[in-house]
Amino acid sequence: MLCTCHYFSLTLAHNVEINVVVPTPEGNEQITASGNNLRYDYEKGLPVVYLLHGAYGDNSSWMRFSRIERYAQDHNCIAVMAGVENSFYQDMAHGGQYYSFMTKELPEYITRIFPASKKREDTYIAGLSMGGYGAWFLALSRPDLYCKSASMSGALDIALLHDEAEKGNIDNPFSWEDAFGEAAKNLRGSDRDLFALIEKDKKDGLIPELYQSCGTEDFLYVLNQNVHKRLEEMGVSTVYREVPGHMHNWDFWDSEIKLILDWMLPVNS
Repeated sequence: MLCTCHYFSLTLAHNVEINVVVPTPEGNEQITASGNNLRYDYEKGLPVVYLLHGAYGDNSSWMRFSRIERYAQDHNCIAVMAGVENSFYQDMAHGGQYYSFMTKELPEYITRIFPASKKREDTYIAGLSMGGYGAWFLALSRPDLYCKSASMSGALDIALLHDEAEKGNIDNPFSWEDAFGEAAKNLRGSDRDLFALIEKDKKDGLIPELYQSCGTEDFLYVLNQNVHKRLEEMGVSTVYREVPGHMHNWDFWDSEIKLILDWMLPVNS
């Protein structure tokens, strides 16, 4: 079942649109007079996967460019997709309060309206490009909410990207000051820096499981390689995949999300 929901967000102070996939009997599972055993425990609550878009994307990106409805069906999970503009999933200095929306208001809405579990062990998050950073940022900032987080082609070293953009070495589609405010000038070591968040979570004794993947032809490939090396030096264990020949596009992300859902929610044989 695919639901497109419109409602007024108190956090953002305007109407929002989200897409939600809820697994329901399909194909051979359809209820018939001869078979009506379902594998959906709506009363207990289904696992929830929040799917984050990249730059220039919105809540429709995953529905338009991937087969996420079928994948959610296969993995018996709810998939939630919201739009956050080019915010890097921050409470923007000049713009929407998207961190608060994603970590507070949206989960409350989903668990009230849909048959979704409220348990940390049933809550997952994944994203691509800007959303790859967002998935790790939200999970590492709120490790009490998410048990696993996956990044595809992620803009994971945010301080390095900002510095390179300021030097004019890479294209800069973002207003860093709008997203990060004064923190944009000192991202390294701040509470927006994934490495600093990981160190904090390690000290606190609660860190989500992390998954990182990138295609070898992606313009963020070297950055992802360096992030992985640094995490190894920090003693952080992650699932890490380099996929030969793939670029920064939906061909890669559509195939990769299937593997990520297998990692998050192994299908019982």
